[in-house]
Amino acid sequence: MATPLSADRLLRALRDEGLHVVEVRSWRTHNRNHKGPWGPTHGVMIHHTVTSGTQSSVDLCYDGHSSLPGPLCHGVIAKDGTVYLVGNGRANHAGLGDDDVLRAVINETALPADNEANTDGNRHFYGFECINLGNGNDPWPAAQLTAIEKAAAAICRAHGWTQRSVIGHLEWQPGKVDPKGFTMNSMRTRIQNRLRSAPEGPVEPTYEPYPGASFFRSGRSSKVITAMGRRLVAEGCGRYEVGPGPEWTEADRKSYAAWQRKLGYSGSDADGIPGKASWDRLHVPNV
Repeated sequence: MATPLSADRLLRALRDEGLHVVEVRSWRTHNRNHKGPWGPTHGVMIHHTVTSGTQSSVDLCYDGHSSLPGPLCHGVIAKDGTVYLVGNGRANHAGLGDDDVLRAVINETALPADNEANTDGNRHFYGFECINLGNGNDPWPAAQLTAIEKAAAAICRAHGWTQRSVIGHLEWQPGKVDPKGFTMNSMRTRIQNRLRSAPEGPVEPTYEPYPGASFFRSGRSSKVITAMGRRLVAEGCGRYEVGPGPEWTEADRKSYAAWQRKLGYSGSDADGIPGKASWDRLHVPNV
């Protein structure tokens, strides 16, 4: 039995394991706790998204959809190994599963076949959705598999669990096939080997330096603008009908103005033209 990690402890555990972590919007308070209890936590569950594209997959896992509200997991693991935190608390990812499997996870013993759906898994499992079409053909890049290994190991290390506390959705709920494309036994072996060593330590993130106000003008086209737009969307400030893209547009200006207002600026200080102070707080990744 374990008390769920706080948002700060979860973030620190992942970064201490050497992961690049992006905090998405209001993930720290984004949960389904009003629908049922969160905890005690007993394990980590791995899924695939059945989607492609990082931003659209992250948005889906944060927002959910009409029949299944978000968050749909705690973290989304992208093809490049980046972990996007989208929830903290109860999340709609595990659904009903087998009570015999839960007992095996708690006792860290061999898993039985999952042939019942009688136990609330959303209460007891951290969930990671990994971006993959789940068709058996979509590749699993080495960076993504390593990130899955690190993310699961980070939570196991924080709780004092072994690799036996990590399962796939297909081992929990009858009829599920995820994750498809690698075996959970092979992933548990990787996690076991990682837990035998000390964590790598945090990777210092690098961000785009402020390019100056004159950079943001009509006709400017740059990967920096695309990266900025994606961060604005992640912060819940996107005002795009299409995009974001590389060309500076009125939608970029409106989106950045929303970010400035979120930071507490107003009037001419929230005109949508990036200044150094607000830019440095946006943390636009290097491109």
